[in-house]
Amino acid sequence: MSIDDLRFFQVVAASETLTAASRQLGWSLPAVSKRLSTLESRLHVRLVQRSTRQLVLTSEGALYAGGLDSILDQLHALEDQVTDHSAALRGALVVQATPGLGRAHVAPLLAEFAASHPQLHLQLQTSALPLRPHRTNFDVAVHVGNPPDSSLRMRRLARNRRVPCAAPSYLDRCGAPTDLEDLAQHDCIVLRENEGDYALWRFGDAGDPRHVRVRGLLSSNDGDIVTGWALEGHGVIMRSEWHVRPLIERGELVRVLPHITTPAADIYALFEDDGHVPRRVAKLIDHLAVRLPGRLEGSA
Repeated sequence: MSIDDLRFFQVVAASETLTAASRQLGWSLPAVSKRLSTLESRLHVRLVQRSTRQLVLTSEGALYAGGLDSILDQLHALEDQVTDHSAALRGALVVQATPGLGRAHVAPLLAEFAASHPQLHLQLQTSALPLRPHRTNFDVAVHVGNPPDSSLRMRRLARNRRVPCAAPSYLDRCGAPTDLEDLAQHDCIVLRENEGDYALWRFGDAGDPRHVRVRGLLSSNDGDIVTGWALEGHGVIMRSEWHVRPLIERGELVRVLPHITTPAADIYALFEDDGHVPRRVAKLIDHLAVRLPGRLEGSA
């Protein structure tokens, strides 16, 4: 059994499907399937129940995955301990982010980091799907809003909140809401993200939470599409301040209900911490924490 076999199955165990594992590994699907079959033959046990829709670990597969996570964590910790901390960062880092934030800010910051550490291989995965902490096929996830309950450690990278806004053309045609209850009478463009009640818009703060159920003709799981519809005058949106601030400052969107507080939706780095955080992970998070806030402010 080689270390490569352990790393291979770690990726498979963290993936939703074999197709997802093949993308993560950069291999063809037949190559992944053959490598998995070879591993199962060597162990004389089935590790995975395969189907076209999902990948499910058998009880033996779950036991094996849990054990190899510990082995690989110990190996990474040992490598860091014996490596000169003044030496160049080496290895690979997988970063996960939502498409909008990933394209606009995380990708350029990873390119900066890669330029400073030429022996480090970085991979950015963007997905509008909800974060699944029990399948951590990433080293660092950049997450907007309250992180899901999990064993992952988190570090705040930048402050942010979601704000309601609409195009001047929509407000000229339909008027501006003056209170939360007015939103129920407006066309609200809904962003279907994560697995929560996406039609329930939250306002206030922890001491005085308020919410309103909204409705409208348009919804999408793509934030850029939702913002595009708002710019065309189709309705009111609730979007992250980092995303809409430049549009508001240029007058392309207008914040509505500015007198009503909205809850924080800060941006976090999520990562595993089983007693040892690899130096390359810690350095990348430091880089994001230093550079992201100024970049978000400068995007205006």
